[in-house]
Amino acid sequence: MRIDLHAHSNVSDGTETPAGVIISAVSAGLDAVALTDHDSTDGWESAAAAAREHGIAFVPGMEISCRTEQGISVHLLSYLHDPAHAGLLEEITKSKDARLTRAEHMVTLLSEDYPLTWDDVIHHVAPGATVGRPHIADALVAAGVVADRTEAFTSILTSHSRYFVQHYAPNPAVAVELVRAAGGVPVFAHPVASSRGRIVGEKTYQDMIDAGLLGLEVEHRDNPEEGRTFLRGLAAEHGLLMTGSSDYHGAGKPNLLGENTTSPAVLSRIEELATGSTVIR
Repeated sequence: MRIDLHAHSNVSDGTETPAGVIISAVSAGLDAVALTDHDSTDGWESAAAAAREHGIAFVPGMEISCRTEQGISVHLLSYLHDPAHAGLLEEITKSKDARLTRAEHMVTLLSEDYPLTWDDVIHHVAPGATVGRPHIADALVAAGVVADRTEAFTSILTSHSRYFVQHYAPNPAVAVELVRAAGGVPVFAHPVASSRGRIVGEKTYQDMIDAGLLGLEVEHRDNPEEGRTFLRGLAAEHGLLMTGSSDYHGAGKPNLLGENTTSPAVLSRIEELATGSTVIR
């Protein structure tokens, strides 16, 4: 079986609809795929319907944007949680609201130097999706300011840019606790992706493990090989699951569905540990 447990639709910052992600997964020869939009489960229903239609297993998931006390960004994947859990819903709603305010502020700053308006950005946001930096990047591409999202993020939208604005995000250990309370399986996404910015130290790993972390996303294109070796050792020491995924965003990133995969045994263990929702087959 070929299993990819990290993909995004246009409910967050991907470019394909949830059903489109499923169709792309089938075309890529996958047997199972997870939809893990940022701080949202709005794509689950249509993805599940498409999965039933096309004969592929669908793993409901979500990627939660977190931040440590030191200001380091952490992404936490949640699999098979209860999407109606009050505590988790409240936290991701706070994050989504803060992300909207942050995007508006960034566009105001950007408009001082570039031909960019809020309407330009909204044009790239799917109905019901939360506005984020990728949508601002798409608007900059459309305006001819940059060639693609990658250039936007490595120049104008970098966290060191004067246009960058922080937004509320939960502490990663708190997010782990909420996912577990919602019956989900929390997995630390691309933990050693140093090319994305600062990475966490030993204390954050330990705090997350103490809070109930159950896995590490080891096989990911942004994890350097020496980092993967470290993660394998950490997983062995603490009995954590190890996953592999593409972090697919459609045309938004070069990542290809199935470029990294998760073993069937790990997916089975995720199903055993979860009590919030189930894999759709």
